[in-house]
Amino acid sequence: MDRQELILGQVLSFHGDPITEGVAAARIERQGSVLISGGRIIGHGPAAALRAAHPDARLTDMSGHLISAGFVDAHAHMPQTAIIASWGKRLIDWLNDYTFPEEMRFGDRAYAEEIANRYLDLLLAHGTTSVASFCTTHPASVEALFAAAEARGMRVAGGKTCMDRNAPEGLIDTAQRAHEESAALIARWHKRGRAIYAITPRFAPTSTPEQLEALGALWAAHPDCLMQTHLCEQLEELDWVRALYPQARDYLDVYERAGLTGPGALFGHAIHLTGRERQHLRESGSSLIHCPTSNTFIGSGLFDMAGLAADGQRIGLATDTGGGSSFSMLRTMAAAYEIAQLRGAALHPAELWWLATAGSARALGLGDRIGNIAPGMEADLVAIDLASTPAIAQRSARANELWEAIFPTIMMGDDRAIAAVWVDGHRRQIPPKGNETVSGSDIGLPPA
Repeated sequence: MDRQELILGQVLSFHGDPITEGVAAARIERQGSVLISGGRIIGHGPAAALRAAHPDARLTDMSGHLISAGFVDAHAHMPQTAIIASWGKRLIDWLNDYTFPEEMRFGDRAYAEEIANRYLDLLLAHGTTSVASFCTTHPASVEALFAAAEARGMRVAGGKTCMDRNAPEGLIDTAQRAHEESAALIARWHKRGRAIYAITPRFAPTSTPEQLEALGALWAAHPDCLMQTHLCEQLEELDWVRALYPQARDYLDVYERAGLTGPGALFGHAIHLTGRERQHLRESGSSLIHCPTSNTFIGSGLFDMAGLAADGQRIGLATDTGGGSSFSMLRTMAAAYEIAQLRGAALHPAELWWLATAGSARALGLGDRIGNIAPGMEADLVAIDLASTPAIAQRSARANELWEAIFPTIMMGDDRAIAAVWVDGHRRQIPPKGNETVSGSDIGLPPA
């Protein structure tokens, strides 16, 4: 059995959803500790009591740091790592000008492996220990993601992106091939170690009804998989869906008819929803994934966090890289706060942190395994330096209570705030800040 490790710090845990149950659903133990062993959280509580009860445990002193569950990014695009922060256009232009050309490169297995490894290292450097990611139509891209995650011990969901129309010929598959290749990947990777397969139609405009039905049949045969796609992101997209699916009542109905709603369904964006869509999403147990930096970067609209939470929707939070402009869930929390302000509601720091951890884990159907600090949970943890930069330190020092001290890190923090990361109970080496390197082929400046 692994030797027990006792991590000392200010321990943040949840016993409910702060958005619907109030901020008291979050608890911070100021002189706290977390006991881990064998990849699991054994217990947490006052440091003095756990030190006395476990005198042989290896001590890791992160006193003054915030100890939290690792961040959970509920919607992202690993293949877009190298094109993050490309000059923003509208969604369809962005796909055609940046995304599709980059995804064509993933037919090269070596390139897929390079990007998958870089991507997961970037996540860990930003304190993200779990992610649900789209891959490309190439099965090799899925293999690369899961292999890179397995090497790091990370709990990752992913799947082959399926498209059989309205995309470049080199990225097009068919309904049958999407089903067969996805089924083969499920057989190879789903529930292997910490891997979870997500059946992945990109979105309704790039799939025929036949492909969506084939993927719905695949999900029915493998209901413990996830299903991830996009929904109601931009108004032009809604018009496109109406033209392609004139028989559908609305955008969500396209997925409903194919059997692609229900528990385990992850709908990215969900900004421009009808009342009927909101009702069916709630009643079906589907999850909505808020992608705030992407929504502002590409000009999609303002997610109705307060209204959807009041509806009883299951909501997660995500970077949506590379349409999203940051790998950091801290920056993503800050953007969620800003969007909520524009909608007339101020999210409390406890609500933001819950969305980035336990809320996203619940949206993925993994709330019993990741996203919180509790006995029996998987030991994915992050230690946060609440004074990581001079600007943050001077504001945090004036705080009258701990949430006020945490909020500057939410609003101004980045990878410099990540002091340590544990994945599956093992402390991971994270790159020195500012020293990440990429290959020369990825630097797009013209020659001098």
